[in-house]
Amino acid sequence: MTLRLTDDETDALRLRASREGRSMQDVARTAVREYIDRTSRRELLDGILDQELPRYAEALRRLGE
Repeated sequence: MTLRLTDDETDALRLRASREGRSMQDVARTAVREYIDRTSRRELLDGILDQELPRYAEALRRLGE
């Protein structure tokens, strides 16, 4: 895989990696892992809410009154 970044993105990544004493590749891989983890959890939660909220819709409506 090749990741093409703008010059500004490359400079920012290089600076961040340097400040952390890590390679640019390591910083980018960490960012990808965190993105996948975050979006996977959000998808799971959205699925659970879509499945469970209708069951409690009436109770939630009453609480809102």
